[in-house]
Amino acid sequence: MRRVNGWFAVFWLAMIPIAYEFGLLNSVTFVSALSLWALVSGHWSAWQAARVEVEQWAELVEQEEHPIEQRVVDKLVERREPEEIDGEDDTKT
Repeated sequence: MRRVNGWFAVFWLAMIPIAYEFGLLNSVTFVSALSLWALVSGHWSAWQAARVEVEQWAELVEQEEHPIEQRVVDKLVERREPEEIDGEDDTKT
């Protein structure tokens, strides 16, 4: 969607001198369409920003509940062999 919105922005920027040259800025229909696009794109971008904020908040809550440091320690303990933890090798007896 970023690419599409970027192309729409370029399109409307290119339309400014064209609209001025052809007198479309005095057209109620053209100005209404431009205003409608601005309204829709503004609300769309606000909605996208809110979605990102919710995702960031959920990720922060997840990190607080399960810190990365603890997950790393858990993985290291899980990988170690029992004899390394006890200091004894049970297979030699």
